[in-house]
Amino acid sequence: MERPNSAAASRRSLLRGGLGLGAAATTGLAAGLWPAGAAQAATAPVAPQAAAVDYPSAAWAPASTANYTASNRPSSYPVELVVIHVTQETFADTISLFQNPAHAAASHYVVRSADGAIDQCVREHDIAWHAGNWDYNTRSIGIEHEGWVDQPAYFTTALYHASAALTAEICDKYGIPKDRNHIIGHSQVPGTDHTDPGPNWDWVRYIRLVNGV
Repeated sequence: MERPNSAAASRRSLLRGGLGLGAAATTGLAAGLWPAGAAQAATAPVAPQAAAVDYPSAAWAPASTANYTASNRPSSYPVELVVIHVTQETFADTISLFQNPAHAAASHYVVRSADGAIDQCVREHDIAWHAGNWDYNTRSIGIEHEGWVDQPAYFTTALYHASAALTAEICDKYGIPKDRNHIIGHSQVPGTDHTDPGPNWDWVRYIRLVNGV
């Protein structure tokens, strides 16, 4: 996700609609991303989550409760998509941003470049604010990948394999087809001008790995 050039306050306002960290979205995109009353409900205090992960290989690194909406998926909303992101930040800085209540965004998982280590920041039953589109947020799991869209060296073998194993497990759990119609890039979400994961992301390789090929 590209970093915006706008002021931090405008960025936080925009991200509250669910945009992940770093993209240059315009303020006009914020309108209509939330259903009536959802923004107020999303910022209401919620009970702390149990320090347990949904994916056994992940470490628990909880995002601030101000950066996602508590829910009860898949009872409240079906989980039908996996959205692939690139952080435009280091792994450590991404976790710090998600833990900052002023950031107003978080994904469910973050994958580290060097070794494929995975942190879970939001429980899968909750709605992470990562896609910039409320409908897509409610129906998806968001996975951030450490790196920059114009620096393919960050897309290591360790990152691809760890992320693909995570996505495969999510797809198996929720009955999501393991194809490009259901495993999408942030750039494919309606209403966003994000370009991640960008042209250097190897989709053919990734989908093959998700399918165990």
